[in-house]
Amino acid sequence: MSRIGKQPVAVPANVKVQLDNGTLRVEGPKGKLEFRYHPNMRVSYDYQARQIRVERPNDERLNRALHGLTRTLINNMVLGVTQGFEKRLKIEGIGYQARLEKDKQGRPKLVLSVGFSHPVILDVPTELTVEVPDPNTIVIRGCDKQKVGEFAAEVRHVRPPEPYKGKGIRYENEVVRRKQGKAPVGAGG
Repeated sequence: MSRIGKQPVAVPANVKVQLDNGTLRVEGPKGKLEFRYHPNMRVSYDYQARQIRVERPNDERLNRALHGLTRTLINNMVLGVTQGFEKRLKIEGIGYQARLEKDKQGRPKLVLSVGFSHPVILDVPTELTVEVPDPNTIVIRGCDKQKVGEFAAEVRHVRPPEPYKGKGIRYENEVVRRKQGKAPVGAGG
């Protein structure tokens, strides 16, 4: 039996849960999320205990895999609408920086100057908030864990850290393995 799938998801008092026809809607102070779960999974909400339970019909391989996954996705939804998720990115390199601008319609754009002949402009998704507290730090926040991580990966993909000098965009606590450069001529034997 899945150890994670068996655990109920505790729902705080300030979160509304709605279940209908294979769709779970969760609404809290940070936003609202919707999740259409697999038809094999049975999701139930106990209003008195304020818990969401996920059950599987049998021990087939697919159902075992979906059991823990469904419970974790539901737990992430509850955490997202109460606390939210955050990813921090650091920019390293001389002259590398980020800034926020707005286009003519007032939508935010993330502008990255990371060593190309032109600045790279990324549209910020509407459900996320992006802050640039200083030119070398980007903070991405939102209630949907997947969208926060996806946009952070998109930003990092513009200029991933290179192994020789470590220049590029990295996650805040990411460790970049460094390589030794070329040895000077005449060194060694």
